[in-house]
Amino acid sequence: MGDSFQLARKIRTMRRSPTQSPIELPSRMSFESMKELHERKDRLEFNKLQKRLRRLTGTAIVDYNMIEDGDKVMVCLSGGKDSYTMLDILMSLQKTAPISFELVAVNMDQKQPGFPEHILPQYLERVGVPYHIIERDTYSIVKEVIPEGKTTCGLCSRLRRGTLYGFAEEIGATKIALGHHRDDIIETLFLNMFFGGKLKAMPPKLLADDKRNIVIRPLSYCAEEDIAHFAELKGFPIIPCNLCGSQENLQRQVVKDMLQQWERQFPGRTETIFSAIRNTQPSQLADLNLFDFVNLKTNKNAPAVDDEADACGIASPVNHSDNAVQYVDVLDIH
Repeated sequence: MGDSFQLARKIRTMRRSPTQSPIELPSRMSFESMKELHERKDRLEFNKLQKRLRRLTGTAIVDYNMIEDGDKVMVCLSGGKDSYTMLDILMSLQKTAPISFELVAVNMDQKQPGFPEHILPQYLERVGVPYHIIERDTYSIVKEVIPEGKTTCGLCSRLRRGTLYGFAEEIGATKIALGHHRDDIIETLFLNMFFGGKLKAMPPKLLADDKRNIVIRPLSYCAEEDIAHFAELKGFPIIPCNLCGSQENLQRQVVKDMLQQWERQFPGRTETIFSAIRNTQPSQLADLNLFDFVNLKTNKNAPAVDDEADACGIASPVNHSDNAVQYVDVLDIH
């Protein structure tokens, strides 16, 4: 028995490498190093996200000439993730832009119950942005006019727009910046198609109905998912909305759910749809006001078209840069 024990011990000793050190539990320094590694990874992820949002916002501003030298931009701040992100990105671009422009934040207190009036002023004073708080009891008007259970968006937005447009003139603002992003634009496209019978979305830049104000949407190229992640990492003091955006029977939420399902099934489809909005071909649609179908004439001297897909009006596959599909089946419309 003793000889067997000694033999087994000798075999275990022979199997162990002479240079092999005994197994040790991670020290306190090892855990701190792991924590530092995670923090470094988080910082890297945040920096990449912030650079992407800045790049896309800057590109949209340049593409549509949203902000010009000497502009006074009225940034509409609601207290949601989109408007906070828009203000933060515009502030960072203001420091590096080759032009000079002014930012002024404006919030409209609509007097809905439970609205924390102190949050936005405290935040804006902390970041050092000039601001105005407009007090208008539009909540009571909407609740009085719109029956219970009906969506309040139409009246609510009209009242809000009228107030903001008028105030922009009062303070001498040359541009009004709204926080709508790429997903908002696509959702509006489908809402107008499904319920309005129009091929219309949200333009990145528009002349207001009163012809006296220009509205810009600097986040037009930015994805909602990126904005939500950025807002979470920045720790913005988000104010939950209990007005139109919180209504359960809102058709916009139905369309949003549809698009999110598409994106899960076919990654890159949202980007493809937005690309289509930016690349319209009136001759391949049916609007008589956009293209002169009536007076079409043949040209026998024109070069022959070899591309059958182009002749049939089928678009070429879209190439995406990030997390994208490499081929889009134009007939696969679900």
